[in-house]
Amino acid sequence: MTRNRFYQTAAGILAASLASASTALAQASAAVTKTVHRKGPKPAKTPLFNGAVSYGNLLFIAGKGAHFEGDIKAHTEHVLREVENELRNAGSSMDKVLKCNVYLNDLKDYAAMNSVFQGRFGENPPVRTTIAAAGGIPGNSLVEIDVIAYI
Repeated sequence: MTRNRFYQTAAGILAASLASASTALAQASAAVTKTVHRKGPKPAKTPLFNGAVSYGNLLFIAGKGAHFEGDIKAHTEHVLREVENELRNAGSSMDKVLKCNVYLNDLKDYAAMNSVFQGRFGENPPVRTTIAAAGGIPGNSLVEIDVIAYI
């Protein structure tokens, strides 16, 4: 086989492989859709936002707050239960959470929030960011938590 013939054959094989890979990637992308996970029927009016949305096997849970009188421990316990319920409703769980954002009304509540948070995500907890939100949390919650998980 001459060098030119070898290069032509190799180029043809490479082009066919790239075309096949490109087609497979396009088909896989087309199969991935955005899914809204909700309890109950679809609202009559378009909501401001959804509580849980997945794309492929990634699940995004909107921030959950506690809108009642209570201390940071009661609010954290309530919010974590709400997050867990959303995860279960979408077919996931606390141990499948990859990323967690915690928004505190006041940074002085950090240690007390952690005492409730500790161990809630299993042996391998997610990465986490915690901030004190300037201006407070909507609805007068002392804490709000959102997560990204997999299904």
